[in-house]
Amino acid sequence: MTPMTSGSRQTSLEDRITAALVGAAVGDALGGPVEGYSPDQILERHGGRVHGIVGPWNGDDWRTARPLAPYHKGDGHVTDDTLMTHALVRVYARVRDHLDAFAIADHLVPDLMTNPRWIPELETESLPLHRLFLAEKWLVARLHYGNADPREAGTGNIVNCGAAMYISPVGLVNAANPAGAYAEALDVAGAHQSSYGREAAGVLAAAVAAAATPGATPDSVVAAALALAKDGTRTAIDRVCEVASRHTDFESALVPLREAVAPYDTVGPDYRDPSLGARRPSRLHAIEELPVALGMLLVSCGDYRHAVLGAVNYGRDCDSIATMAGALAGALGSPVPEDWSKRVAEASRLDLWEPAATLTRVTREIFERDVRRRRTHEAAFAEMGGPSCSD
Repeated sequence: MTPMTSGSRQTSLEDRITAALVGAAVGDALGGPVEGYSPDQILERHGGRVHGIVGPWNGDDWRTARPLAPYHKGDGHVTDDTLMTHALVRVYARVRDHLDAFAIADHLVPDLMTNPRWIPELETESLPLHRLFLAEKWLVARLHYGNADPREAGTGNIVNCGAAMYISPVGLVNAANPAGAYAEALDVAGAHQSSYGREAAGVLAAAVAAAATPGATPDSVVAAALALAKDGTRTAIDRVCEVASRHTDFESALVPLREAVAPYDTVGPDYRDPSLGARRPSRLHAIEELPVALGMLLVSCGDYRHAVLGAVNYGRDCDSIATMAGALAGALGSPVPEDWSKRVAEASRLDLWEPAATLTRVTREIFERDVRRRRTHEAAFAEMGGPSCSD
C-alpha cells in the first residue's frame, strides 16, 4: 500500500479508509508537540502558527523538561492515540467481525500487555501499556486484574476522550452506516469509558461512518452526529458547530470555538490544572475534543490540511483533536499531504498504510457477512408471513 496522492478527492472504500487512518496518525503527530498549551503560547513559542511538523516544545531538553519528560513529542512522532488506533485495527483483524466490549477484554488488553512494539515517543521497543495514560491503563487494571464485566468496566474511570481518540476504525468498518457505528462504538467503549466519554466515542464513530458515505459533506457529517448524540454532547456539538459555520479560517475561529465549548468542558481554562469537577460523569457536559474537531471540519470545508492545522493550533488536547479532525477529513476523501505522511511514518518507524489495507479487507468481509445475515433474517421473516423484500 502506498501513500494516497494529492489531487481530487478520492471516493473508494480503500481510499477513504486509508486517508482516515493515515490522516488520524498524521494529525496526532502534528498535535503532539504543542499539546497542553494555549493558542497564544503556541504563537509565541513558534513565532507564528504551526504549519507542519515541528520539534519538541523544549528543544533538545525534551528528555528532562517537565511536564513531558521522558516523552519525545514532536519531530513527527505519533502518540498513544495512534498506538491505540492500530491496536484496535489488530483486534478487527483477529476477530474479523463486529466488535463488542468482550473483544476488548479478550484481544485488545492482552495485546497491550504482552506484545512489545516500537514506541516513538520513548524511542525504544516496549509494551504499549508502558506508554498509555492512566485512563487507558484502566483497561488493564479493570479487565485483566479486576476481572470486571467488560460491558461495565468503564464505569469509574476518568471521563475523557480516551476511547474516542482511537474509535475511528469502528466508524470505517460501518462506513455509510452511522447508526450502526454509533451502536458498535458504544458497546466497545463500555469497556473503557462511561458517561460523556463513552458517548463521544459513539458519536465520533458515527461521524466517521457518515463522512465515508458517498457525497458526504462537513454539514452532513455534523447532521449525522447531531441526530445520534445525546445530552451535553449533543448540545456542545450544536453550539460549537453553529459558531464554526461563521468562520472560513481557523485563525479567526480559535477563540470563538473555545468560548462555545467552555460551558460543557469540565477541565476548565487551565488545561494543565484541571478544575475540581474535571472528568467526572455528567449528563450536562461533554469532552472538548469532539465538538472542536467537528467545528474545525466545518471551518475548513472538509479540507484535510486546514482542518488539522486548525486543530493543532487550538492547543489544549490538540493531538487528540487533530487525530479526530484528520480521521473525519480523510474519511470525506480529502487527501493527506504526502510530505507529512512520509515524514511521520519514517520518524515513528511505523507503516501507516498497512493497518488501512488490513482494515479494508476486514471491512469487506464484515459487510459480506452482514448481507448474508440480513438475507437469512429476511427469508425467515417472510416465511413467518411478514413482508418479503419484493413486497
